[in-house]
Amino acid sequence: MKGDRVEIVIDAGESTRTYEVVATRAGRRVDVTHGRGIVEVTEVTRGGTPVRTARFMAARVLALVEHPAPRGAHADDERPPQVSAA
Repeated sequence: MKGDRVEIVIDAGESTRTYEVVATRAGRRVDVTHGRGIVEVTEVTRGGTPVRTARFMAARVLALVEHPAPRGAHADDERPPQVSAA
């Protein structure tokens, strides 16, 4: 969904580097896969076509944080109790 983003922190020797992959348009999402020593973060369209891909060596990844886009409230969501002024 537009606004979804993944933040990746990499060990770059004497310092760290931070990268972000963001779903830039409506209907796109960000997928994370890992295997065989590689972490792959991909922005994908509704149809599954990759738009952008970032690959990192798993041994160098210090943190991978997924930030979902803010979602609107639904009708069945609980509302906080209202305090009446007396």
